[in-house]
Amino acid sequence: MFDKSRHRVLVIAEAANPEWVSVPLVGWSLATALRQVAEVHIVTQLRNRDAFLRAGLTERLDFTAIDSEALARPAWKLAERLRMGEGKGWTMVQAVNALSYPWFERLVWQRFGDEIRSGAWHVVHRVTPLSPTVPSSLAGRCARAGVPFVLGPLNGGVPWPRGFETERRAEREWLSYLRGAYKMLPGRNATLDQAAAILVGSRHTESEIPSRYRDKTFYIPENGIDPARFNRAASPAPGGLRACFVGRLVPYKGPDMLLDAAADLLRDGRLTLEMIGDGPMGADLRAQAARLGIAHAITFHGWKDHREVQDIMARCHLLSFPSIREFGGGVVLEAMALGVVPLIVDYAGPGELVVPGTGLKVPCGTRADIVAGFARELARLAETPERLAPMAAAARQRVQSHFTWERKAEQVAAVHDWIRQGQSVTKPCFF
Repeated sequence: MFDKSRHRVLVIAEAANPEWVSVPLVGWSLATALRQVAEVHIVTQLRNRDAFLRAGLTERLDFTAIDSEALARPAWKLAERLRMGEGKGWTMVQAVNALSYPWFERLVWQRFGDEIRSGAWHVVHRVTPLSPTVPSSLAGRCARAGVPFVLGPLNGGVPWPRGFETERRAEREWLSYLRGAYKMLPGRNATLDQAAAILVGSRHTESEIPSRYRDKTFYIPENGIDPARFNRAASPAPGGLRACFVGRLVPYKGPDMLLDAAADLLRDGRLTLEMIGDGPMGADLRAQAARLGIAHAITFHGWKDHREVQDIMARCHLLSFPSIREFGGGVVLEAMALGVVPLIVDYAGPGELVVPGTGLKVPCGTRADIVAGFARELARLAETPERLAPMAAAARQRVQSHFTWERKAEQVAAVHDWIRQGQSVTKPCFF
């Protein structure tokens, strides 16, 4: 059944789907990338089965789909009712869905417990859920069986910046005020204690891991790039500065701040702007553009398939992305992979991904501070566009050296090797 010459990993990825975005795409991407460096069997939820099959994986050989729908489906329906609007109340959705997750892990143990106890797997690695608020009963079961359990990448819960309470309320993030209480929930410390290694996807999440577990904690940013999905190289059309925004048109991503910041340049033709995405702010943004006299310089594309997204992005010099609360910042990596220079708020995920020479960062302050900072940087770039090419090249190189899923699988494999060698070798550090 198993290739004895390879490292055998049972990957738990309840959320993993190549046809979706966000957490399911991260789960799929990392789980399948690990297949290049180990003998991997992926355990996922039944809802993902058909997408796995369409992607060419073979059921029972490459993956197992666990049917936890008896609890998962009603939990999801309840979460949809409580979130008070499509795409809103993410913290509430996470909390409600977490109530059904223990049942999934119980079914996983029923199916694979005997194999784990018999030593059929060198490592059990739970990739998703990404949320650090969801404990794992598998951690203790694996520890008692003498099989290392790896957790992560964990990420989430970045605090809302001061001055953005209006945006917080618009997102229906009422439960976020109580999020810190998860640290007192049963099972949280036991999970961290029994895990052989903990992967964290952000410095914020790392800061929430108790110091006694830091010696087995590894910082590996959550997101990665599939070169097959983002394989263009930016080639902006001649003329003035071209910028894009990619994301849901919601308050915390700041598309209205971007229009205010770019208004002067858009009005006099020194900048054109591609707005990619859809959401509840769409009509208001179009009205704002008309009011500011800049509608002629903006194209509102709406929602686009990822192939179309990269085609539009590749026509731009710059990703202008004033989001004030991104856990991972996958779109920033996508822009960097194309050679599109990111201009971002220096906070949370994007602030960690963009290092000097690969993009531009504006300090996270008040709304007025961010608007002024973006306006200042855009004006400088319009005056000195020659600064963009070196940053674009450095951004592409950074993605290729650190952030492809192949590289991330190698990083995770190095953690697995560190565990298998009894932590007797130097602890690997990747960033």
